[in-house]
Amino acid sequence: MNTRLQVEHPVTELVTGIDLVEQMIRVAAGEPLTLKQGDIKLNGWAVESRVYAEDPYRNFAPSIGRLVRYRPPAEGVHDGVTVRNDTGVFEGGEISLYYDPMIAKLVTHAKTRGAAIDAQADALDAFTIEGIRHNIPFLSAIMAHPRWRSGNISTGFIAEEFPRGFEHTPPTGAMARAMAGVAVAIDHVLGERKRRISGQLNTTLTRERHRAVLLGKEEILVDVERDGDAIAVTYEDGAIHKLSSPWIPGLPLWQGTIDGVAVAMHVRMIPNGFELAYRGVEAKAFVYTEREARYARLMPVKVLSDSGKAVRCPMPGLVVSIAVTEGQEVKAGETLAVVEAMKMENILRAERDGTIKKIRVKPGDSVAVDAVIMEFA
Repeated sequence: MNTRLQVEHPVTELVTGIDLVEQMIRVAAGEPLTLKQGDIKLNGWAVESRVYAEDPYRNFAPSIGRLVRYRPPAEGVHDGVTVRNDTGVFEGGEISLYYDPMIAKLVTHAKTRGAAIDAQADALDAFTIEGIRHNIPFLSAIMAHPRWRSGNISTGFIAEEFPRGFEHTPPTGAMARAMAGVAVAIDHVLGERKRRISGQLNTTLTRERHRAVLLGKEEILVDVERDGDAIAVTYEDGAIHKLSSPWIPGLPLWQGTIDGVAVAMHVRMIPNGFELAYRGVEAKAFVYTEREARYARLMPVKVLSDSGKAVRCPMPGLVVSIAVTEGQEVKAGETLAVVEAMKMENILRAERDGTIKKIRVKPGDSVAVDAVIMEFA
């Protein structure tokens, strides 16, 4: 049996309507194959995303840990679109460094390729995974990529379109407006909730409509107010967008509509704002009143200290070997150590010339992501 057929059977099953696993079991039991080539009819298009426990921003290094939240999108058929999620994990379960890091195979089926891709993008947006890093941002970015959507692809697609690897992309244009809109809508809902608490201030100051959203390096000024069941957000150019959602504090996913278009956006609360993820873009959105924004603009940007002299482990794993000794001079590209994670051995190489000052691990040690393996002088 062809391995590819076994691995990707959900796509074939959705397009042909044939349960391949059933057919394989029957053949293995000695039954004759009753299907002929002429019996197989193709119907529509299917797209599959393989959801992995790996960090796309660290060259897809494996990620381990507990699935604090695991909420896949709802499966089923709606308006001719099928969503199917084949998985073997569960919320509260652990992703171990000893096994393959695949979490699920998310498959969508529709009449056209474009509709199947759109359904896949929506399903990925509604897929909540917390506790580990995962490749959903990368998969979502692929679904939005013009070349992928056009079908002009090859086996060199990823290397050609992401030559420096997958990187954080700041939201711009309609994406930035959507994320800013959701941020102020959530902030407004939280404000309404606070004002219903007895004994709280309920003055013109606490009901101020003007907001400044700091989204990456961009500042977006808006007015926000309740409009029936919706929240109206007015931008500087006068455009008004209406957001509707049953979101309540504590939910990790904002699901609703923006001007009638369905949107699902991941939300994690942080001081003065939210971490948002949508269509493969992750960004922090800080929401301020006008007065708060004036002070926020004066705050210095925190610069992380330089750690260029430390060799850090890019993924959690098991130290297999150390190839150098303390005091040894090494050249850029030389092997420093080998770390095993999820059935793969990963070679850590020197990024520059230097002298090894201190080795902090030994073969057999389990190391966490970003753990210091060794230091240069």
